[in-house]
Amino acid sequence: MGEETISVGETEDGSDVELPVVDLLTGRGFITGKSGSGKSNSASVIAEKILDRGYSLLAVDIDGEYYGLKEEYEILHVGADEECDLRVGVEHAEKIAELALGQNVPIILDVSSFLDESDARELLTEVTKQLFAKEKKMKQPFLMLVEEVHEYIPEGGGVDECGRMLIKVSKRGRKHGLGIVGISQRPADVKKDFITQCDWLVWHRLTWNNDTKVVGRILGNEYAGQIEDMDDGESFLMTDWNESIRRVQFERKRTFDAGATPGLDDFERPELKSVSGDLVDELQEITDERESKQNRINELERQLQQRDERIRDLQRQLSDARDLKQMADRFSRAMIEQVTGRPLSVAPGRQSELDEAVAGRIERDPELEAELDAVRNGERDPTPPPVPDARSEREANASGEDTDQSNGEDVTEVANPSSGGVDGSSDTSMVFNRSPPVTGEVETDTEADADTDSGLETDPDIDGLKRDPTTGLSAVDAPATGDPLVSRLRDDIESLDDVSADMLRQYRRCGPMEPQDAHSKSGGSGDRAPAYAANRGLRQRGLIAHVGCGKYDYALAELVREELTNPLRPEEPPGRDEIDETVEAIERAVESDRSDQRVSNRPESVLEEPSPDAEWPSVGF
Repeated sequence: MGEETISVGETEDGSDVELPVVDLLTGRGFITGKSGSGKSNSASVIAEKILDRGYSLLAVDIDGEYYGLKEEYEILHVGADEECDLRVGVEHAEKIAELALGQNVPIILDVSSFLDESDARELLTEVTKQLFAKEKKMKQPFLMLVEEVHEYIPEGGGVDECGRMLIKVSKRGRKHGLGIVGISQRPADVKKDFITQCDWLVWHRLTWNNDTKVVGRILGNEYAGQIEDMDDGESFLMTDWNESIRRVQFERKRTFDAGATPGLDDFERPELKSVSGDLVDELQEITDERESKQNRINELERQLQQRDERIRDLQRQLSDARDLKQMADRFSRAMIEQVTGRPLSVAPGRQSELDEAVAGRIERDPELEAELDAVRNGERDPTPPPVPDARSEREANASGEDTDQSNGEDVTEVANPSSGGVDGSSDTSMVFNRSPPVTGEVETDTEADADTDSGLETDPDIDGLKRDPTTGLSAVDAPATGDPLVSRLRDDIESLDDVSADMLRQYRRCGPMEPQDAHSKSGGSGDRAPAYAANRGLRQRGLIAHVGCGKYDYALAELVREELTNPLRPEEPPGRDEIDETVEAIERAVESDRSDQRVSNRPESVLEEPSPDAEWPSVGF
């Protein structure tokens, strides 16, 4: 039995041109010619002859020209528009290759119908990979026709994954039975490595200088001069199995010419053959599965978006609720102070540190870290003692908890900053008292006479504490000013221990500084744990604020501004003058109380004749 061939045309002397089918199916071919010269017709003639013999192929249609083959042949036409038998995507690539090789189904892969070129390239790349992989096992002769091949394997510029896959088929596909035919109207733009490796080449009319130069390099200069004058369908045929170069007139294709230039005549679309419904159903199942997955993804994304919107809505509601609670707290405290005429001990409207941390408005607390280190190192108990307020400490001392006083020791000595109170905290009356040591005996008769003259009665429950018989308030309880805010903040400052009070002075005098520096300059050890513990007390009262880089600054003015803000009109903050006057009144009240305490704690002999060596510290405010 002789070699199977197909006839595609005739030579100048009228001889038939026969091409071996196996070499066409498994080899590498190249068809070129300018637009209208007959290159697509020649490719279609070869496709028709192969289909007539019962072999399969895959035509990569970049211009929508090959669907005319369906006029005579049952070909599966897939792509991305309604003209195709089925719309496909990259997920169909494996099934397309299986139908082409496993079931011998001819396929037109219409990439012209894709709006996004990247989608078309991705599909062609995956289909080529699947064909190459399956042919390694099946070794069934199969031909790929690729229109406008210069789009995928250009001479200049880089080659993407799709181009590299087509080059791989041209170099290694023959041994597996997979052939390829590249079709282009611009041979100068096609990678020369591809052209020079082809087994057979068809050269139709070319007129552009760069293209004729390629003809001269491959066929010879004599052919380069003749190729410009060739008729439609006429070509030079060059094959490896016949070393001569023949001038061939290709036949006209039998099927509808979908690539013909439109004329003035009415266009009639031919009756096209339909492929088996089973083939379409197999591909449709993949499409349905993909759409089902995509619908599920869309639904999950929609639910996720709804949850995100719900979370944002709840966050807004939480923020509004916090603002409302803050406003309500301020209003309630303001009303209570107005009704009772007495200040509350806790500053209204100050947001908790936890809320600030959640809102991301404060940095990591170095004071808490210092305390935690101290607990870990065994330097202090896990639960620190509460900060005593002035009155509770005085009552505790008066009720007998001060064992040193009950034993008859001098109260002034117990309240001395160097010794501290029995419970570990300093006497609040000594907050701003840095007077020289007191010597001598106190004349209690003089004090008793003064108390009698002032109209105050001695409280039998608290030794030495005089109360007004009409109001029930002691001299300690009575505010130094009629302003509740000034009284409250003055009491907060007076309740500080000696070192903390000195630290507050350091912040006011020196500006921003680190807690350990302030602690050291205030007579403390300067160690991290006690420094940050004292600093925390000041910050919790709002007397200082963190200003960044581990430094703190005096913040009484900011505290006053917040306290003076009307909770019902937060958008109308107090004026600068009002804030300055209130700050000055608080500092003046603290200074006045400190001076009174300093004088009252000194013996009469000292008051009359102060020691020439006594040095009075400067006032903190």
